[in-house]
Amino acid sequence: MFLTISTTGAPERPATDLGFLLHKHPDRSQAFSTSYGTAHVLYPEADADRCTAALLLEVDAVALVRRGKGKGRGGAPDAALAQYVNDRPYAASSLLAVALSGVFSSAMRGVCAARPELPAQARPLRVEIPALPARGGPGLVHALFEPLGWRVSAEPVALDPRFPQWGDSRYVSLTLESETLTVAETLRHLYVLLPVLDDAKHYWVSPDEVDKLLRAGAGWLPDHPEQKLITSRFLSRRWSLTRQAMERLELVRLAESDDSDVEDIDNAVEAEAETQEKPTPLAEQRREAVVTALTRAGAARVLDLGCGQGQLVQTLLQNPRFTEIVGVDVSMRALAIASRRLKLDRMGERQASRVQLLQGSLAYTDTRLKGYDAAVLSEVIEHLDLPRLPALEYAVFGSARPRTVLVTTPNVEYNVRWESLPAGHRRHGDHRFEWTRQEFRAWAAAVARRHGYDVRFVPVGPDDPEVGPPTQMAVFEMNAPGAKNRTTRRENAGNEGADEAAGNEGAGNGSEKSAKEAKAA
Repeated sequence: MFLTISTTGAPERPATDLGFLLHKHPDRSQAFSTSYGTAHVLYPEADADRCTAALLLEVDAVALVRRGKGKGRGGAPDAALAQYVNDRPYAASSLLAVALSGVFSSAMRGVCAARPELPAQARPLRVEIPALPARGGPGLVHALFEPLGWRVSAEPVALDPRFPQWGDSRYVSLTLESETLTVAETLRHLYVLLPVLDDAKHYWVSPDEVDKLLRAGAGWLPDHPEQKLITSRFLSRRWSLTRQAMERLELVRLAESDDSDVEDIDNAVEAEAETQEKPTPLAEQRREAVVTALTRAGAARVLDLGCGQGQLVQTLLQNPRFTEIVGVDVSMRALAIASRRLKLDRMGERQASRVQLLQGSLAYTDTRLKGYDAAVLSEVIEHLDLPRLPALEYAVFGSARPRTVLVTTPNVEYNVRWESLPAGHRRHGDHRFEWTRQEFRAWAAAVARRHGYDVRFVPVGPDDPEVGPPTQMAVFEMNAPGAKNRTTRRENAGNEGADEAAGNEGAGNGSEKSAKEAKAA
């Protein structure tokens, strides 16, 4: 990784004052050991007119893997790359931010014992970073740095200049220029915003990161228009830490507007019991989304295929709209647990007449499943081996043929947002696969086309603008007799062109078998 900070000077204020501010002499290069490699500080140029300090960070890939082992996503910051072959040695990230705070700690605090008047002086500054990951693109780079007084140039880096049709990578070549900022302010901006743009940390984010953020963000973060995004990304989207940081930043803002100390503002608030509501569990959000979709479809007789321990069946029983609910699972143990959960042995006759639990495999046709208004496959398909999907497809869409079918499955793109899930790992040990939004849409579009259904897609859970929702749901509705098969309709319009990927190899894996072949399977 490489970063340079340059300044220009005048006779009364030579550019080589930069050496005093950084506490590194321009006449010699220095090396500093870090947890993940070696940081070198050198001056490519140093005279009265112009001075440039360079930080070169050599990353030890083996140390990065060993030290990151077992610490969330720290062991492999980018799930798309192997542990030992990744962009960490070359692209600015939290590794570089940590090196900045270690090598230039006094400069970041604005301390200069030899020339105490220098840290408070603004000077012409130019920062260059040749390779900076920007998850959000050049637009986000401008949105983060320009409010701080920087003139920003963020040029996208092509994936390969020899093949321009491949488009741009997620990296930019960044240049920042300003005449109104100090060196200390510059270092603090970089310390916070480099990992924010990369949107990944190479280490486990603990509660003390809140203090680090507030120290480095003092004087600029409370009023930054992108304060919430900066706080969330810097803290690796840990909602509890983000909430804590936002509350403290609001206290700082109030104290500044009232010309008071933060302690005075904080003490003025009476102590109250903690009333912060916990976020709704994703499983509960899935059930709510399923009930909403079934209600919208006007379904009364519903199949819960792969019902497991009966959580969804229990939820449906609470709504009198659903007059008949059938839970189906291949596991007798799961059905026994579901029966205990539902208290079937103590249930009133009228209520008991609405529910039935059946043992059966979704890989085979079953005449008991025909004639229902709707069927739900909630977090089921990912537990099947891919070669078995065509059989399930035919059993549900080709044989049972309910008017409405709901299918939910994890969105693998969202996995990077789970702070406790190591990169490259699936959410559950029994998951045979987890699909991207494009792969799921391709599979669903092909199923709908083969069996005469329309399909639309509904996000379940927080719909992240970059990686989508944690759960994706497809709502299949049978075409009216004689109607033209429209195949797909969208409820979340942020992924244009996904349905055109119906032939995607990763999504189908044999799903192009005919109904006859699937039935035979």
